[in-house]
Amino acid sequence: MDSVATCAALPAGLDEFLERAGWAGAAVEPLAGDASFRRYFRLRRGDETAMLMDAPPPHEDPRPFLAVAHWLTEHGLRAPHIIAEDAGAGLVLLEDFGTRRMRDHLDAVPADETAAYEGAIDALAALAKLPAGPWAPYDMETYAREARLFIEWFCPAQGLTVDTPAWEAAWAEALAPMLPRQTVPVTVLRDYHAENIMLLADGGQGWLDFQDALAGHAAYDLVSLLQDARRDVPPALEEAMLARYLAATGVQEGDFRADYARLGAQRNAKIVGIFVRLAKRDGKARYLDMIARVWAQMERDLAHPALAPVAAWFDANIPPAIRKSGGGQITV
Repeated sequence: MDSVATCAALPAGLDEFLERAGWAGAAVEPLAGDASFRRYFRLRRGDETAMLMDAPPPHEDPRPFLAVAHWLTEHGLRAPHIIAEDAGAGLVLLEDFGTRRMRDHLDAVPADETAAYEGAIDALAALAKLPAGPWAPYDMETYAREARLFIEWFCPAQGLTVDTPAWEAAWAEALAPMLPRQTVPVTVLRDYHAENIMLLADGGQGWLDFQDALAGHAAYDLVSLLQDARRDVPPALEEAMLARYLAATGVQEGDFRADYARLGAQRNAKIVGIFVRLAKRDGKARYLDMIARVWAQMERDLAHPALAPVAAWFDANIPPAIRKSGGGQITV
């Protein structure tokens, strides 16, 4: 088939899958990968295009992605339409959202920044008004496991011996007041930021990378969007978008802003750990370049009184020189 001739390492069984999907003979173009085992390809058939996700078992499982995509679409939110799926083979054919990724577009056209973020905030407000989907809870055990990545990867990379029981206790104390406010949860996409939002030809926005959705606190996706690990969001814009969200949802401002800081510190600590892991374990050193941005956001969150127990742990365990340098230097 023509598709086999266009790329040397196509997924096993692709020709049969495309035949069943009605896309036999399409040209297949590989796209740049991300931090996972998933691969993506753009299919072309005349003027039509589609996206192919290759999520090969046992490393990947497309079923969570498919479940969330179907749920979002059923509720009027902008996940890609699923054209065909073979979850057992790890193959999914989906709507092509095009090439205008929000992050890249704003790098090229900074004047569109406010409008793009307003659209992203309005979509989150719409999501927050829906009952959560049938996802696992974003509970204290999950928050603690994620935060633990900081002491499991960052601290050893800096040669630091730290107080692990105190770390766990500090997070338990800091997050405890927040947990009752997520007993009526919303769907949390967990990786909602400018690299996973596509700007569509119809003026809307499409969502990618939501397969890890949980039922949790609405502030988490706001943190993911407004304290982005991959691009600088000006503080004035962050504040304006928080105000827009609060106005759209009517949530209680004081508690919500405290929870935003709590989840900001938790997420940013997790990301620092993940970025070090990607560099140390997976040889992806480029992620180290983003730690200083994430660290600055984490320090800002730690300044909130709601994070006092965690801030005290940092004071006792992380040397001032490392903190002042935005996480210090890490070698691979």
